[in-house]
Amino acid sequence: MSNESKTLLGGEYKVPDNNARSDFGVPALTEDIDVSDARVAVLATRWCVSVVDALVEGALATLTDYGIAPERTKFARVPGAFELPHAADSMISTGRYDGLVVLGVVLRGETPHFDFVAGECARGIQEVSIRRHMPVGFGVLTVDTIEQAQARSQSGRNNKGREATEAMLDMVRFDRALRV
Repeated sequence: MSNESKTLLGGEYKVPDNNARSDFGVPALTEDIDVSDARVAVLATRWCVSVVDALVEGALATLTDYGIAPERTKFARVPGAFELPHAADSMISTGRYDGLVVLGVVLRGETPHFDFVAGECARGIQEVSIRRHMPVGFGVLTVDTIEQAQARSQSGRNNKGREATEAMLDMVRFDRALRV
């Protein structure tokens, strides 16, 4: 594919080239909306810190890439993925943020613990996002091995912290477009 422009539903978008990440040319109808004034909270777990720190680095680099100044960002840690929904709800309730990113790792073990933690974390974050009308980027890795987690947290375009942050910022733009 080339970097040609196309029109869909009245919005113009660029078709990504072969080096683009996995967005498959889905149009971003709100790309022209500035988010550099957004206030963002980043919540990360204290479990599997080396991987989570790489996700945090990806998230913070993305905020910088989008022109969001460090003083417009709040960073906090929670014990684990199960605690992320509560922390997200608490952060949103302050009214200080336009969007949130949650980052963590749930590593499959030999017991059903993984299924409960991963499922409840995802469900809880989705519930908070919908109930509070707040964009939340979900960057909680659910993996079978530490190697899978490390592969998804390497620096670059495919860092899942970066992808979660980009998704959240796209939704901030979407919400702003609805207000125009």
